[in-house]
Amino acid sequence: MALTLGMITFDTTDPGPLAKWWAKQTAGTIEQENDGWFYVVALPDSAQKLAFQKVGDPTPGKNRIHLDLASDDLDGEVGRLSAEGATEVARHEMGDLRWVTLADPDGNQFCVSGPHP
Repeated sequence: MALTLGMITFDTTDPGPLAKWWAKQTAGTIEQENDGWFYVVALPDSAQKLAFQKVGDPTPGKNRIHLDLASDDLDGEVGRLSAEGATEVARHEMGDLRWVTLADPDGNQFCVSGPHP
């Protein structure tokens, strides 16, 4: 028996705006709203989904799971995400790999990687 990934779920005190933000950034669509307490975002060309559930008190401190995203234009994508409300946390390089850690409007950290210019 094997596990399969159902979805990646974010705990948040206000799931609607955060679901809409991630849907816009990933070109996804909100397919469920569930009376404002649980939103599901379908990602294009993927069986994977993002979910956003309302909680009274999200986990404090650094999130333990984060998204690793990729772009052919790292600097352009980081600029676009920042203009949309993401906050740059740190820039990294390791060999041929570059990535930037960002935080979404709710403080959830995620990384975007890309090739060297």
